[in-house]
Amino acid sequence: MHGPRAYLDHNATTPLHPSARAAICAALDHCGNPSSVHAEGRAARAMIESAREEIAGFFQADAKSLIFTSGGTEALNLVLTPDLETAGDARPFDCLLAGAGEHPAVLSGCRFPAGAVESIGLTPRGVLDIAALDAALDRRRGSRVMLALQLANNETGALQPVAEAARLVHASGGFVVCDAVQGAGKVDCGLERLGADALVFSAHKFGGPKGAGGVCFAGGASHIRSPLHRGGGQERGARAGTENVAAIAGTAAAIRAVEDRSSGTGASELDHQAMEGLRNRIETDIRRVCGGAVFFGAQAERLPNTSCFAVPGVEAQVLLMFMDIEGVAVSSGSACSSGKVKRSHVLTAMGVADNLAQGAIRVSLGWNSRAEDCDLFIRAFTKAMKTIGARTTRTARQAAA
Repeated sequence: MHGPRAYLDHNATTPLHPSARAAICAALDHCGNPSSVHAEGRAARAMIESAREEIAGFFQADAKSLIFTSGGTEALNLVLTPDLETAGDARPFDCLLAGAGEHPAVLSGCRFPAGAVESIGLTPRGVLDIAALDAALDRRRGSRVMLALQLANNETGALQPVAEAARLVHASGGFVVCDAVQGAGKVDCGLERLGADALVFSAHKFGGPKGAGGVCFAGGASHIRSPLHRGGGQERGARAGTENVAAIAGTAAAIRAVEDRSSGTGASELDHQAMEGLRNRIETDIRRVCGGAVFFGAQAERLPNTSCFAVPGVEAQVLLMFMDIEGVAVSSGSACSSGKVKRSHVLTAMGVADNLAQGAIRVSLGWNSRAEDCDLFIRAFTKAMKTIGARTTRTARQAAA
C-alpha cells in the first residue's frame, strides 16, 4: 500500500490500542500456566483475575460470572442454549426470539433447534419492532423464552431498545441476552442500565486483540450446564482449555483506554462526541457531493461512529474497489462471513429495496480516526461519483434509448 490511507472500517475491527499491545507483550514475558500452583502459575492466574475484575466492572457484572472466550461468536454459541440454568431455574428454555437484524450466529439459533427460533422484525428505522415482540411473547405464553438482542446494529449503527424489550420479556418470565459486541466501547453498556441478564462482548471491536471476548451475567446466578469445550475445569467448568493470558490482559487494557476516553484523559484520541462530529461531517459532505444519497438507520438513535448509505444506481462492490484504490477502507456491511459483498439481511428486514440495498456502504470511525481521514474519504468519494456516476448515467441513458 502506497500513499496515505484512511481506515474507516472500525465496525469490522479496530486497530490494536497501544496500551493493549503493551499489556499483551508484558504478559507474554510470563511463562506460567494459570492452572499451576507454583509462583509462575499464580502470577498468571493473578493477571487473569485482575483483568476479570476490571472487565466485569466495566459491564456492571459480577466478576465471578464472567467467562472468557475466543470472541463474540463463541460467547453467543455458549450462552444461547436451551440448557442455560438461570437463578437456580433448571427448566430448559422452549424458544429463542431474535431480532431480524442480529448477527448470523444468533439468527442460526446457536444451540437451539431450528424449530424453536423465531425472528422478530425491524421497523423501517432499523430498530426492533416492540409491538411484534409483544405479540410473539403473547403467542408463547406459558413457554420459557430467551431473547437475543443487539445493543447496536453493526451495519447501520442503530441502537436497539434493549431496556424496553427486557421489561416485556421479564414480565413474561423470560431471559435476555444482549449482544454488545458492536456497542461496547462506543455507548454505555452496563447491564444495570440495559436491564439484560447476560452480555456478550468481543475485544477487537474496542481496541483489544482479536480472539478474545466473553459473556457475563447480571447477578452472577446463571450456570452453563452444557459447555462447548470439555476436558478441563477452566472458567469454572464453562470453557475447558488453558486461558489466553496475554489476550485477556490486552482486553482489560483496552477497556481502561475506553474509560480514559470517556473521562477525557485519552490523549489525542476521539471521544464519543468528537467521533459523532466527524461522522456528521462525512454525511454532510456526502449529501453535498450526491444529493440523492440515502442514509439507513439515520432516523434512529445511532452509534456515534457509524454511517450507512447508498447512492442509487451505484453498486457497493464497484464503489468499494474504487475507494480502496484511492486509499480509503470502508465496507459494505458485516465482515463476519466470506468477505464477499452480498445483500444485507439487515436492510432487507428494514424493507429497503434490493436494488438500493445492493449499493449500501458502511463508514465507521474509531478511537484513532482523524479529520484527515475524513478529508481523504470525501476526496475519494467525490472522484468516485464523477467517474462511476457519469458511467452509471450513460448506461441508464443507453438502456432507455
